[in-house]
Amino acid sequence: MRKETKCIEGGYTPKNGESRMIPIIQSTTFKYDTSADMGKLFDLEAAGYFYTRLQNPTNDLVAAKLTELEGGAAGMLTSSGQAASFFSVFNIATAGDHVIASTSIYGGTFNLFNVTMKKMGIDFTFIDPECSDEELEAAFRPNTKAVFGETIANPALIVFDIERFAKAAHAHGVPLIIDNTFATPINCRPIEWGADIVIHSTTKYLDGHDATVGGAIIDSGNFDWMAHADKFPGLCTPDDSYHGITYAEKFGKGAYITKATAQLMRDIGAIPSPMNCYILNLGIESLAVRMKRHCENAQKVAEFLQTNENVAYVTYPGLPGDKYYERAKKYMPDGTCGVISFGVKGGRKAAEEMMKHLKLAIIATHVADAHTCVLHPASSTHRQMTDEELLACGVKPDLVRFSVGIENADDIIEDLAQALEASKNA
Repeated sequence: MRKETKCIEGGYTPKNGESRMIPIIQSTTFKYDTSADMGKLFDLEAAGYFYTRLQNPTNDLVAAKLTELEGGAAGMLTSSGQAASFFSVFNIATAGDHVIASTSIYGGTFNLFNVTMKKMGIDFTFIDPECSDEELEAAFRPNTKAVFGETIANPALIVFDIERFAKAAHAHGVPLIIDNTFATPINCRPIEWGADIVIHSTTKYLDGHDATVGGAIIDSGNFDWMAHADKFPGLCTPDDSYHGITYAEKFGKGAYITKATAQLMRDIGAIPSPMNCYILNLGIESLAVRMKRHCENAQKVAEFLQTNENVAYVTYPGLPGDKYYERAKKYMPDGTCGVISFGVKGGRKAAEEMMKHLKLAIIATHVADAHTCVLHPASSTHRQMTDEELLACGVKPDLVRFSVGIENADDIIEDLAQALEASKNA
């Protein structure tokens, strides 16, 4: 099936007389006839459900759809995009380990890595995605366990060179983890370019309607854990908490997701509710249609901003002449996303003044959904960063992140025009 069809049909095929829509299994608990039957689940000897803190049928059906869309082997849903980022790394890196991450990642992810996970004993090296080959090579250490980047950086809109970083990661025997939130599998499938693990904040375009918080992790099944067994003992040596099971041996292409579910979800419990997963599935059904409209609208808005006398600069990978235009054409030939970054002449004060005068676009911490919304990252999502850290990840103090919705493009442009005119008085 093609991607548009997978959005509707993927992950679930009802049998004769069954519910056409994915059923909501709103239950914490599942009944079994004998203790022996349940025991097989606890020993990972049989597939099934015993407690929704680990798995739930509704959640798994939606995860299966996303796995199909990304071209992966196995997938799971989490309670948020932050949980997905955390699980994706912590599943293979523990105290004393090291991870390489792009400097141009979402501010919340940067804080998760640089503060919280550092307290857990995992060291991160943040590297410019446009670094030289020598700089990239020098970032690797004997204890490096993964490389992490975003397809399209939030909010700098830097397009990550997936192929290049995948090649470097694999040369050092570690996987490449890609956050594909902004592009979605409609516009980019990182696994086809060498990524091993793909994550999402499903809260954004996948849901698309400000309705549900969530995350997803998709494993390609392509990384050979046993070939690098010394680096990944959690996957390649017996797990005493499951009677000595070795995940990479027993579960093959499903090893990474099985471990994340059986260990991390069991112990941390960052599971989404079945109702939220049902709502997420409704969003995914219209994803292909919405992403086309988001990109069409964003292109028109970016072109308008490029010619407006009150705008200092515009960053959008779909604009000819943009630094990442050619790379975007390689990885995302059908469009990038609906998010634009721009600066207002007059600096930070003028940017804040412009935002106050917007009538259609709302000021919100959210991004990438059906409604047009706007944010000043330096004073909100990235406010925990120093000026040096902001500039390193491509966020200027005057940068405005403008998430173009699926309203009429002319209405969005007219709203921007009057607000930019008002900003001249700042």
